[in-house]
Amino acid sequence: MTDTDTEITADLVRDLLQEQHPDLAGLAIREVAGGWGNQMWRLGDELAVRMQRMDPTPELQLKERRWLPVLAPRLPLPVPTPVRFGEPSERFPKHWTVMTWVPGVPLDHGSISRGGHAADTLAGFLRALHVEAPAEAPISTDFGAHPRNCTDGFENFFQAVVPDDIAADVRAVWDDAVAAHAWEGPRVWVHGDLHPTNVVVSDGTLSGIVDFGALCAGDPAWDLAAAWVLLPAGTASRFFDTYAHADEAAIRRARGLAAMKLVF
Repeated sequence: MTDTDTEITADLVRDLLQEQHPDLAGLAIREVAGGWGNQMWRLGDELAVRMQRMDPTPELQLKERRWLPVLAPRLPLPVPTPVRFGEPSERFPKHWTVMTWVPGVPLDHGSISRGGHAADTLAGFLRALHVEAPAEAPISTDFGAHPRNCTDGFENFFQAVVPDDIAADVRAVWDDAVAAHAWEGPRVWVHGDLHPTNVVVSDGTLSGIVDFGALCAGDPAWDLAAAWVLLPAGTASRFFDTYAHADEAAIRRARGLAAMKLVF
């Protein structure tokens, strides 16, 4: 159930489509496992319906509607692009969006066997994404900032979940990130939430990036942390060589943010 006590079912999705986009209502609807803030439903072979579920406000969906059509054309991997908007109604008092479907298997249900290819692919994607964001781009209080601004959250999870046998190593990586120089360039577009449920794989490599709800303008180190969070061991150096725009301080911040993401 959602916090509005409206159960999201295939029948509800079809009813909403019939009311607002009847030309799509005849397509097959299949639930996609996973999702917390939003729930996904396949719509035919090429589309999906993103239903606001636990997110308390529509801000994240509205942000994707505004900015993904701007970013998608210049990105070298498929990303979900909004094609129709669903507005709150008496039947379902939240926002929903029809988006393109990104084929592949989420990395948390798949694997990367072509590590070098995946490192080059991720680096190419982030080079294309990490361009200066416009003044009106969203800025997040949770993503995109220097690691030193995340110390309280890190400490809470560190104390709760990090095993004693690796605690000293994790602490050293985090402390080094906090001590690193801040990003001195312009705020760039940052995905902000690159982890195994937000990327898809096929043929042993990365094939798409999804869930841009954390999209913001900020420090690219937040995405560079994916070198350790997503890629097989031993491929981070190749990733940074291909990315070619990260200085030592950015890599130090990224390592600390990777440690934080793994702790979370």
